[in-house]
Amino acid sequence: MNNIVLCGFMGSGKTVVGRELAKIMGAKFVDTDELIEKEQGIAIKAIFATHGEDYFRDLEYEMCKKVAQMKGAVVSTGGGAMTFARNVEAIKQGSKVVFLDASFDVICDRIGNSTTRPLFQDREKAKRLYDERKDKYLAAADYVVNGDMGARKTALEIADLFR
Repeated sequence: MNNIVLCGFMGSGKTVVGRELAKIMGAKFVDTDELIEKEQGIAIKAIFATHGEDYFRDLEYEMCKKVAQMKGAVVSTGGGAMTFARNVEAIKQGSKVVFLDASFDVICDRIGNSTTRPLFQDREKAKRLYDERKDKYLAAADYVVNGDMGARKTALEIADLFR
């Protein structure tokens, strides 16, 4: 089985849906952001603060190459991962990409006032980023699924695509 890679904006449900989908599919679940944090020994917010976004994006690229070597995993990517051609190219080696297309209003409800998301501290900037990234997610995706639904319903819909 190919990897199933979930992409979408922060708060679109990639991790929650990914965990649910992995249970349904009997697959291993992998979150690229969690793997980066584990490997680096610090939170992504701290990586951004200490080393900057470019450094983080290089770590993310290396993680995308590692994930591409896996087989049969459900993978949640960071919100920006699939907006970079080099990451998409790496991931697409043996993976199918599913874009969780959640509306900005639903994302705002899910994130609330979280301080753990460095690129979501200013809602206006976040909305511009959301708008900028959407076309890139669509270009990277093999499938597009409504991300406004609950996690279980979304995971079941994705599972149906791969059965």
